Amino acid sequence: MTIVYALVSRQKTVLAEHTTTSVTGNFPTVTRVLLAKIPPSDGRMIYNYDDYVFHYVVENGICFLCMSDEKNRHRVPFALLQEIKELFTHKYGLEVPQRAIAFSLNEEFSRVLQDRMDYYNSAGANVDSLSSVKNQIESVKENMVQNIEQVLERGEKIELLVDKTDRLNQQAFIFERSGRELKRAMWWRNARWAAFLVAAGGFAIFFVAGLVCGFDFHRCKAH
Repeated sequence: MTIVYALVSRQKTVLAEHTTTSVTGNFPTVTRVLLAKIPPSDGRMIYNYDDYVFHYVVENGICFLCMSDEKNRHRVPFALLQEIKELFTHKYGLEVPQRAIAFSLNEEFSRVLQDRMDYYNSAGANVDSLSSVKNQIESVKENMVQNIEQVLERGEKIELLVDKTDRLNQQAFIFERSGRELKRAMWWRNARWAAFLVAAGGFAIFFVAGLVCGFDFHRCKAH
């Protein structure tokens, strides 16, 4: 399972967000539509959206949301949201988020989101098996899981486009490395040709001068 996106918002106002570097898509746009449907009252919910899952927790009017790529795996996303909520509240308290404008906390807190997402993505299986997490995160009940069509009105659903670019990134890296190696080889070949031409030109000038002045230049010295 991979958690590909996370944010903190006050209703529709996004305060901070982060996307894993290996994934691109339009899910930030989809999330904005979804945020408009999330009630401001405290609670938690899971929305299935095609092959992806949005988990969210709302507390004191602040929404903590993440998107993962595997259904029926809920403890890890909720464990992530629980920790993000605690870190966010500890850092900003209850009043600052209520006054903050859009993305005003992004520069600071997006790094926290990135760090915690990287941790839970790399240690997800271990986190899922921890008894402490099992005790903190309540079992998900059926009525907590909804399909996105249940909350979006007709015409509001946007096709969720997600591009996992791990393989593309690897291919791009190989291509970039090959390009650098080819460029370096071409530079050395051109450098060798330039050195050869300079040496040949110098030898030709010396040879012509030798024919005119003598190779010891005594004829030119006489003049």
